[in-house]
Amino acid sequence: MKKLLIAAAVAAATAVPAVASAQAGSFVVRARVAQIVPADKSDAIPALNVPADAITVSKKVIPDLDFVYFFTDNLAAELLLTVPQKHDVKVSGTKIGSFKHLPPTLLAQWHFMPKEAFSPYVGAGVNLTLISSVNLSAGPGLDLDLDSTSVGGALQAGFDYKLDKNWSLNFDVKYIQIRSDVTLKSNGAKVSEVKVDPIVWGVGVGYRF
Repeated sequence: MKKLLIAAAVAAATAVPAVASAQAGSFVVRARVAQIVPADKSDAIPALNVPADAITVSKKVIPDLDFVYFFTDNLAAELLLTVPQKHDVKVSGTKIGSFKHLPPTLLAQWHFMPKEAFSPYVGAGVNLTLISSVNLSAGPGLDLDLDSTSVGGALQAGFDYKLDKNWSLNFDVKYIQIRSDVTLKSNGAKVSEVKVDPIVWGVGVGYRF
């Protein structure tokens, strides 16, 4: 009987798939589909009769890839990467052009329950946004420009749900600070400031090495 009980216990244990647990020195790669939702805050432009918050940036669904390295079971660093994204810009509902941005972001993360199947985390870090291909015009002789770079903070919260010893599902939300002066291309005079400051929602999968 004792041997039978031991055999049953071993069989039950091996029937449950191994669940991944974050450990010091482990490395996770995640691929996500994310939506960028800009805050659409901007200064008024009295000379052009443009009210505050009239400059809007289009929402965007993007792919993103992140790399996470665990220094300890709880403490990790995440590097978020994607490809340059094109956004339309409108003033009071009228399209005035577009620009591209590339927002690599580096965050420090704290994982609360790294040994559990459901593993929530929070993070904070810094974002460097590279702005390019600016094609904006408010009318004849009023071509506009944006800063080429924006440096700001980033906050994050999310969770992994582990499927087995390697694979997991991931949900993630970030606030990223992206701001730029709006200037006239002709003379560099500042006409407004935009606060894109998007919320980025993402879902995807992760693989632990």
